[in-house]
Amino acid sequence: MRQALALSLVALLLGGCASDPADRDISGTWINQSAIDAASKGGPLREALQAYGPNLEWDVNTRAGQARYTNGFENVEGKLLGEESGAWKVDFYGSSASELKRDGKQLSQAANDNEPEQVFDRASVPVPEGAPIGASFERALYSAYMGGSWKILSGPGEGNTVQFQPDGQVAGLPGADRYALCLAGDCASMSGGNDNIWLQVNGQGNTWIFARKDKELEIFQTVNTALADEMPSFTPGDRKWLLEKQ
Repeated sequence: MRQALALSLVALLLGGCASDPADRDISGTWINQSAIDAASKGGPLREALQAYGPNLEWDVNTRAGQARYTNGFENVEGKLLGEESGAWKVDFYGSSASELKRDGKQLSQAANDNEPEQVFDRASVPVPEGAPIGASFERALYSAYMGGSWKILSGPGEGNTVQFQPDGQVAGLPGADRYALCLAGDCASMSGGNDNIWLQVNGQGNTWIFARKDKELEIFQTVNTALADEMPSFTPGDRKWLLEKQ
């Protein structure tokens, strides 16, 4: 009886030790789920990304000693240094290093002089093999923020049901078969704080400004107020569509 109990305790201890490395392993793709959750409440997209970002996705390979992240504009690669007390440092070749630490099912990025503390969750939405970094975040965001069925209340195709797919396809919106949300970078700078969306059909498209409030989505034509030799500066023009989430 005592021998069986002792063996059980040994097995339990060994099992716990064996699980520790897995609990600390930070390899894989991690996305900024907090930003997605904030956006999915139905408010402005840029506000959610700025509040919980700026980084959107980490891709870590501990075996190869590599770590990279994207903020929606830049893709940054670094060298993953050894683990110390559960924390991993990422060296970005001369710039300030980042520190990553796993806390259960989440990955935390410590605050530094340039960025606040940020939290990431393991990506669960599948992406095609070879997809660029950021694809996991993008698909999860598109599903949460644009997913479901929308009805056109006014504008071309009034009465149509519109569906925005996680892979960037859109059906039911006249004159568009693909879309892309602006996450950061030049497209954000050119829109003066407004959210914008790229709509295209047969490979040709344009930038539109949109406003999301709860279940309503307004899409406006863009008016470029910049001079010909300046970077475009878009402001909302006439409203083209008003959609309501069903």
